[in-house]
Amino acid sequence: MDTLLGIDYATWWFLVIGATFTGYAILDGFDLGAGAIHLFLKKEESRRIALNAIGPVWDGNEVWLVIGGGALFAGFPKVYASVFSAFYIPFMLFLVALIFRAISIEFRSKEPMQWWRKMWDVSYSMASIVIALALGVVLGNVLIGLPIDKQGNYQGSTLDFLNPYALLTGITTLALFMMHGAIYLVMKTEKRLYTKLTIIVKNSTIFFVISLLLLSFYTLLYVPHLAESIRSNPWLFVIPIGMVLATANIARSISQQRYRHAFISSAVNIALLLVVVAVNLYPNLVLSTLDPANNLTVSNASASSKSLSIMLTVAAIGVPLVAVYTTFVFWTFKGKVSLDENSY
Repeated sequence: MDTLLGIDYATWWFLVIGATFTGYAILDGFDLGAGAIHLFLKKEESRRIALNAIGPVWDGNEVWLVIGGGALFAGFPKVYASVFSAFYIPFMLFLVALIFRAISIEFRSKEPMQWWRKMWDVSYSMASIVIALALGVVLGNVLIGLPIDKQGNYQGSTLDFLNPYALLTGITTLALFMMHGAIYLVMKTEKRLYTKLTIIVKNSTIFFVISLLLLSFYTLLYVPHLAESIRSNPWLFVIPIGMVLATANIARSISQQRYRHAFISSAVNIALLLVVVAVNLYPNLVLSTLDPANNLTVSNASASSKSLSIMLTVAAIGVPLVAVYTTFVFWTFKGKVSLDENSY
């Protein structure tokens, strides 16, 4: 098998996909979190400021989702086919919610009527919540495995994705994004809205910590195979330790009102959570609950080595360009948000 720096192309592609989805979770995560807490902001001015805090960046953040989905389709077409067949309903809800989130942000301020703006506020918030839950539910199901046969065909029923572990993962994902988004909004606001958001930050952090503890206990008790890689490789224990330290630093930074540090720790926490997922899955991409021999792995589900090599070159050029663009946008719109005639 062809390799680059001693690592085969399929594994490189696994890392690329993991990196792009991590980028999406960190960047669009605070957008989704800001939307999920939007209805807790009661005043019209507060809601406008919150929308303008994410206004310049939310659509660019979604580019990372497009890159990740395209990379999955190109690098591991069998995984793409199996996962999308299994999760047709949550993915359709996800796409519809993405559409409604976009039009809610853009349509809200087109008319001055109060009922019009409230309608799009509710649409924006509900869409953000549905997206976060759908992502978490899909991730939870991938972690526990899917009933796929040796051809990679999904053999389960339509509503199998609604299981306790997946739903708890969805709630934890929502809680994480709410905390992440609230911290971001605190950094972008001032005066009374800032004070209001400091309370929301504390409450959402408590919500996340409780959800994460419940999910961790559930995993250790009922899904023990997810901790097998860490148990067999003790040095990997530094990853959950890092998660605990990052979570503790979020609470510490919030108590000291050092919200930039809290945001960085929140981003690190998201990255480490996805690293744990990758470590516990690799070399598998999709686990089969029917027979371990049916697992889709980086070797049996990947495209040809030639295809992976060419696409890896394209990714090596394209992904850094997107990262530079994203950095430029955030740098351009840094600082506190103020309203003017061009605001949402």
